[in-house]
Amino acid sequence: MANAASSRTARLEARVTPEQKALIERAAAYEGRSVSDFLVQRAQDAARAVIEKHEVLRLNPGQSKAFVEALLQPQGPNDALRRAAEEYLRNVVSQ
Repeated sequence: MANAASSRTARLEARVTPEQKALIERAAAYEGRSVSDFLVQRAQDAARAVIEKHEVLRLNPGQSKAFVEALLQPQGPNDALRRAAEEYLRNVVSQ
């Protein structure tokens, strides 16, 4: 990890209230970490969680089965999809 710390070149800045700063300093002290290390790790963890929430699809067994069946045996377009495609072709201009 020393190598990762020495390669840090980008900066982030944030304004916080005195109460927020004291709270963050207290939490970092409990973990025996610098405020900077504490904030970077927590922000990274939060960022990963948000990205996973938006990019990972979680299905229950029934949903998983329906998804696989749709992939293996796709159905043709229905009337609503055909109408939507026709409307798209009428309204969208390609360059």
